Amino acid sequence: MTFTSDEIERYSRHLLLAEVGGPGQQKLRAARVLVLGAGGLGAPLIQYLAAAGVGTIGIVDDDVVALSNLQRQVIHATPTVGRLKVESAREAVARLNPHVAIETHPVRLDAANADALLSAYDIVADGTDNFETRFLAADRCADLRRPLVTAAVGRFDGSLTTLLPWETTQGVPNPGYRDLFPAPPPPGLVPSCAEAGILGALTGILGSLQATEVLKLILGIGEPLVGRLLLVDALSMRFETIRYKRKA
Repeated sequence: MTFTSDEIERYSRHLLLAEVGGPGQQKLRAARVLVLGAGGLGAPLIQYLAAAGVGTIGIVDDDVVALSNLQRQVIHATPTVGRLKVESAREAVARLNPHVAIETHPVRLDAANADALLSAYDIVADGTDNFETRFLAADRCADLRRPLVTAAVGRFDGSLTTLLPWETTQGVPNPGYRDLFPAPPPPGLVPSCAEAGILGALTGILGSLQATEVLKLILGIGEPLVGRLLLVDALSMRFETIRYKRKA
């Protein structure tokens, strides 16, 4: 497929990159990425994937936009308060890049629908805010062999890793999510952002990093965060990476 003159101008800064160029931009256009959550992490993630020209983006979220979301969920706006987040996000993407197809899934990911949703896409990016969904997504992506880029945020800190547990790196099996977090914490142990608060801009940092990991996977460039957990402390503006391995 050839690019239109509009696409050539739109993606000109990508086309100048030797690591992307025309072939890489074609990969982006052909890619299907599923984003779990259209909230704080999902907002910048969806925006940067769409701006980059990822051809099809699926969005899973059953929530509606609340006024308290707008402090960090920048894909939404005051006029969309009360509307489904997937619809608000779809309209925002249409304004940003009409060449991107958005598939909306106004549901919560659960055991009944996970396989059908996850298997329909090439890569999954998890920006949800609860451990139940994170563990479900990680477990099912591993069985379905779908790359998973998963991030989480707290009050002033966040983390990010990429999971390809069915593959090996230099002959060593890659770790999975449960090698990093064996089991979900007890209910109520980790407060939600509604209970503890969160610095809005922090979600922009982690969501943008998450988008970068997804784009790297699509393009096949760089070194993804496989077996590495990136830790971000916004108060001290420190970025630290720790390695983790598959447990015997």
